[in-house]
Amino acid sequence: MKTKKKMTVGRAALYMIVYIAALFWIFPVIWMLVSSLKPYGTPVSILSKVLTGVFSLDNYTVVAKKAPIIKWIFNSASVAIAVTIGTLMLTSLAAYAISKLKFKGRTAIFLLITAGMMVPIESIIIPLYQEMAELKLLNTYVGLMCPSLAAPIGVLIMKRCYDGIPDELIEAAVLDGANAFERWWNICIPVSKSSMAAVGIFTFTNSWNNFLWPFLSITSEKMMTLPVGIPQFQGANLSEFTLPMTASVIASVPAIIVFLIFQKQIIQGIAMTGIKG
Repeated sequence: MKTKKKMTVGRAALYMIVYIAALFWIFPVIWMLVSSLKPYGTPVSILSKVLTGVFSLDNYTVVAKKAPIIKWIFNSASVAIAVTIGTLMLTSLAAYAISKLKFKGRTAIFLLITAGMMVPIESIIIPLYQEMAELKLLNTYVGLMCPSLAAPIGVLIMKRCYDGIPDELIEAAVLDGANAFERWWNICIPVSKSSMAAVGIFTFTNSWNNFLWPFLSITSEKMMTLPVGIPQFQGANLSEFTLPMTASVIASVPAIIVFLIFQKQIIQGIAMTGIKG
């Protein structure tokens, strides 16, 4: 009985800590949402002014007129979806080749790919920029997406999944006359849906939040993504905060919707890969 009581008290304390942490996390989001509904010029840094008085949707109309935010959302979504699909194809094919195809040097290739996880993008940003400039891909959607297609962590996750597929199953498909592509498509893809979901969610999230490369490679305002466009809009409205808050709310809605729809897969992906943060 004493043990059960201690466990109950401990669990209650844990829940209390979790709820307090959740409150600290969600409070700025609520503040941002409420501030976006206040009339232009309201001092949003004063809590009493934010929670009282008149509320209006006029800021959303003003933001839509002053900045091409819908176009930025479309750009971010298009780039994130294309990068996710391309990354899933490349990482799964690479992982299949390394895991199930027998050829010399595959271990060295796998080590080279995983070593890429230790190279920060900031260390190669200058040669990457020069390469894209030589290929005339700056300020293009292709140049915006290509550097994000290389995902060593995706190859690592997919290879670990494919390693669990019995070689006898692959050999049986070979005897039935299936080529390498058919074996990958008909055997490996169906059993790796959870791993592909994890890779896809992380890839989409990283692409949606990517700032550095879009900031350097895109100069046209109409081609900007949300992480680049929103700070510029905020910089043009430093003296007034309701409009930047409104723009931030609009930018946050798609990401929140994706999280609510795929929260189970996101949690499973974090547990599967051991990635935190």
